[in-house]
Amino acid sequence: MISRREFLQASVAASALYGASGVGNWSRLAAQQVLTQDQLLQFDAFGNVTLIHITDIHAQLKPIWFREPDTNIGVGDVRGIPPHITGKDFIKEFNLTPGSPEAYALTYEDFTALGKTYGKMGGMDRVATVVKSIRADRPEAIILDGGDTWHGSMTSLLTKGQDVVNVMNKLGVEAMTSHWEWTLGTERVKEIVESLPFPFLGQNIFDKEWDEPAFDPYTWFERGGAKIAVIGQAFPYMPIANPGWMFPEYSFGIRDERMQEMVDEVRAAGADLVVVLSHNGFDVDRKMAGRVQGIDVILTGHTHDAIPEPVLVGQTILIASGSHGKYVSRVDLDVRDGKMMGFRHKLIPIFSDVITPDPEMAQLIDAERAPFKDQLEEVIGKTESLLYRRGNFNGTWDDLICDAMLSERDAEIAMSPGVRWGASVMPGDNITREDIHNATSMTYPACYRTEMTGEFLNVILEDVADNLFNVDPYYQQGGDMVRVGGLGYSIDVSKPIGSRISNMTHLKTGAAIDPARNYVVAGWASVNETAEGPPIWDVVEAHIRKIGTVKLEPNTSVTVTGA
Repeated sequence: MISRREFLQASVAASALYGASGVGNWSRLAAQQVLTQDQLLQFDAFGNVTLIHITDIHAQLKPIWFREPDTNIGVGDVRGIPPHITGKDFIKEFNLTPGSPEAYALTYEDFTALGKTYGKMGGMDRVATVVKSIRADRPEAIILDGGDTWHGSMTSLLTKGQDVVNVMNKLGVEAMTSHWEWTLGTERVKEIVESLPFPFLGQNIFDKEWDEPAFDPYTWFERGGAKIAVIGQAFPYMPIANPGWMFPEYSFGIRDERMQEMVDEVRAAGADLVVVLSHNGFDVDRKMAGRVQGIDVILTGHTHDAIPEPVLVGQTILIASGSHGKYVSRVDLDVRDGKMMGFRHKLIPIFSDVITPDPEMAQLIDAERAPFKDQLEEVIGKTESLLYRRGNFNGTWDDLICDAMLSERDAEIAMSPGVRWGASVMPGDNITREDIHNATSMTYPACYRTEMTGEFLNVILEDVADNLFNVDPYYQQGGDMVRVGGLGYSIDVSKPIGSRISNMTHLKTGAAIDPARNYVVAGWASVNETAEGPPIWDVVEAHIRKIGTVKLEPNTSVTVTGA
């Protein structure tokens, strides 16, 4: 095995990048001249098998801004270890240079300032360039997609995922698993799956009526003289985290006992290398790796973690490749005599100003977007604040969404889901309709208006907090805390369920939330089939048009202890 620090193959050498003047004085042109595509893609080939991993793209075909989280709290055994470190602690843990391209890509530190230097990230035409470069070096490299692919943009909503399907087919993906894909509904998912030129894997998806596997659990590759089994693990909490009425025919679950059966089955059939393509979320995969024997590699997804080094659990390596097209992971493995003898890894940052777009992919993406161009580019308003979502609490995008619901739906309290997808918008930039959809596009967008007692509001907050901070990863679903508007509270993440939330306050009046009183509440993304109301994007658009320019004050309504 190579050493821990050898895993961290920086896109450029810090010593070659930084002078005494510091990065803040450099123009983007200067950054482009120092960062080169060859440096970003440099990799010393190793072994005989190469895996290429992408995950959680959320239908982002074009380069975007995406700020990494400022808060990612771990509890229990994973407190304070990757991925549950952010900012300066992350920079220190992985020996990054503050202000470097890696620090900009991997943390929220100085995000706005560094963004002016290093630019947007991602873009599937740039990803295509990276994939072609790897395959030029390793023609038999296997491209695997970890899911959350067909959802998250205006064009994917309008085309029912077809724009992204076409792009991923052209990229050459060879297997995938799933999560938000299922919110297109059973019929549409089956229609797409039947058209795919590669397997749609899920060892943990069962037909409810017959209680038997509904999709291929694994697929085989013979590459580099090795026999490779890739087992798919779909998001296990589908009917809980998303509307079960959209896919009532199926049950999910972690099913780690069956995962062990699948690993044993492929080993008995001669697998030299066992790879799990997973959408469990990082901590769930870490626990599963300790319970299921015989897995060599877990390509993990769902929680959007970007970690520049593999995490080892026994003999299993976990690879986390970030989200929104910001990164591509390359993993080279030495597979001999039925064993993984060694590996080399690189998390490749997709700096869109540095990596040349692949012309064919760029042409396809533009063609997919062309019918909707005017809608996508229409300017709705402007922002003076950085709009972002990631973090366990208080994303400014969700503050804006909550403000819109309070105003447009005449509510006392607003609730916005703690989903981790959604591109950022830089201060000083226009807000387009596409920007709004990047933070709100989904197939159950109704912005409801209802009444809830103070006691029920407490129950909701406690329930979501347990999803996030239960010490057993198998009880975590991988999102962030529900965002609230008009409501303040304290949370002690170290406490058990039922005792984490306290000091609930109605911000407008300053009064304590009365457990017995009814409050008018607006929210969206309800899993209830009967939820009614205008689409959330219309609510947000109306609000932004009224105020013209968005300027958000720091949100101090949530007090966090126990972390």
